Amino acid sequence: MRKKNVTMKEVAAEAGVSLGTVSKVINDIPVGESYRLKVENAVKKLGYRVNPSTAVRRKGRSGIVALVLPSIRHPFFSGLADEITSILMNRGYHTQLMITSFDPDGEQKCIQAVQNNKADGIIALSYRRDLIVDEKIPFVTIDRFAGEHVPCVSSDNYGGGQMAAEKLLTLGCKKLLFLRIGSTVAGEPDKRAAGFESICRARSVPYDILYLKDEDPESLFVKCISDAFQDGKFAYDGIFCNTDHLAIRTIDQLRLLGVRVPEDVQVIGFDGIRDYVTGKYFCSTIVQPVKQIAETAVKLLLEKDAVKGPALVILPVFYAPGGTTRE
Repeated sequence: MRKKNVTMKEVAAEAGVSLGTVSKVINDIPVGESYRLKVENAVKKLGYRVNPSTAVRRKGRSGIVALVLPSIRHPFFSGLADEITSILMNRGYHTQLMITSFDPDGEQKCIQAVQNNKADGIIALSYRRDLIVDEKIPFVTIDRFAGEHVPCVSSDNYGGGQMAAEKLLTLGCKKLLFLRIGSTVAGEPDKRAAGFESICRARSVPYDILYLKDEDPESLFVKCISDAFQDGKFAYDGIFCNTDHLAIRTIDQLRLLGVRVPEDVQVIGFDGIRDYVTGKYFCSTIVQPVKQIAETAVKLLLEKDAVKGPALVILPVFYAPGGTTRE
């Protein structure tokens, strides 16, 4: 049979105190030491558990945190949403997921809707430079710095870029390419190119950096790859892509040209995306600590003391082979 939940009334009876005293102890309101010990012993004996959602509402909060993301089609975004939602739920909060479809105007509309609904806070991965958020609402960003008073959580993008270049060189590559497709809005992910370039310069290795914008047509991407293929040979033997998604697209295009991966060209992506069924990485990659990013963002949002730390929190990344490099 299913065990019924222990009530505060039962805790009060076991401890020999009033229901009000039990309520004070559970909600961290000062009471006499002897009363506190009686209640804590009764709670432990009976296995009483506080419902996190109820505790949040008792503190005068809505119990809702808004999560604003550009998309959940991309595995990195969906994985991040899953982790944040789970962590908030364990803390007694519900998640209001807002999808902007990479529309800057849509972002501001989402933020306004959240503010109107009196959410307890906002976690956002924004693609808008001038996002306006009420200063009274706790606000944390991921990957894009929004000001010294807004905490930002990000991976070590610079170190990840260095890691990718080092790995390609260690595996025997002689000429490297950094390939990026992304937003024109400045953010922490831009540092991937800087880290990559720093290693190439330090080792005096020939390299190129190619930037494309999100809105550029697919034909431009295809042309860039095709132009590097001349006389039956690809111009580079090592490629670092700024995302795993781009790495997979690049590998597909190379194979259409008859270029073998990893035999002819080794490719490393960034994110750490895995196959949902097998758990294997789609490509060799620099892995972002998604769970740690989520935990840190939630902590900065909900814990008052946490916001006294640095405005930018950088979390470590690591390399993982995924079959597109010659380990």
